[in-house]
Formats: sequence, C-alpha cells, structure tokens
Amino acid sequence: MMAESKKDQSKSRIRKSVPTVRELSAKSSDETTPTKKRGRLANLPAKTVSKVSGSQSMAAKIIKWPLRIIYQLLRRITPKYFINSWRELKLVTWPGRKETWRLTGAVFVFAIVFGVAIYFVDLALERLFKITVLR
Repeated sequence: MMAESKKDQSKSRIRKSVPTVRELSAKSSDETTPTKKRGRLANLPAKTVSKVSGSQSMAAKIIKWPLRIIYQLLRRITPKYFINSWRELKLVTWPGRKETWRLTGAVFVFAIVFGVAIYFVDLALERLFKITVLR
C-alpha cells in the first residue's frame, strides 16, 4: 500500500492546455453557423448572415432565384477540370514587370544561342554530306 501511494505522489500533474484564440473562434463560429447555408455566407456567424440577407431590396430578392438556378445549371454543366483549373489560377503568384522583362530577355538569348548552334551543326553536316556523298 505504501509503495503505491508514493508512486501516485511522484507522478507529475498533467495540465490541460489553454485553448488558443483561433480555436475559440473556430468553436464559436461552428456553433453559430447555420448548417444549411452554402457558399460565401457559410462561414459567417448566424447574426451576420441574417443582417446580410435581410438588407436586400425586393427587386434583388426577385432577381436572385433565377440567377441561382442559372448558376446551379452552369455549375453542373462545367466540367470539374475547368473549375479546378480556375481555382489553381487564383493561387498563382504572377511575376512583376521587372521579372517579366528579365525572363523574356533570357528566352531571347537562349533562342539566339540555340539558333546559332543549330546553324553551325547544319553547316558542318552539309559540308560532310558534300564531301562524302556528292564527290
């Protein structure tokens, strides 16, 4: 009995980690987000969603449902390849003006050097052909 109580006393106490601000925010947004909402409004708290959707005019509400139907049709018609390609294009970091000119210059220099190399190889093969075949 004595040995077991000493063993229990020697164990270090395990502390629970304090949740971070990000974890608290994610937890609270999960509780307030309506489950049926999709799209841009899905990640907003319920109070914000009601404010956004409640501020629309009557004309906007009338126009909204045909546009939603058209959007759904286009989404079903458009192949996944194009959708995924568009998402990838949004993630691309495009080069600036200076870097674009530098890379364009590198392409021109490479093309000129390669063209000159092919010219000399062609010239050598032409002379070799004239010497060996066309005597």
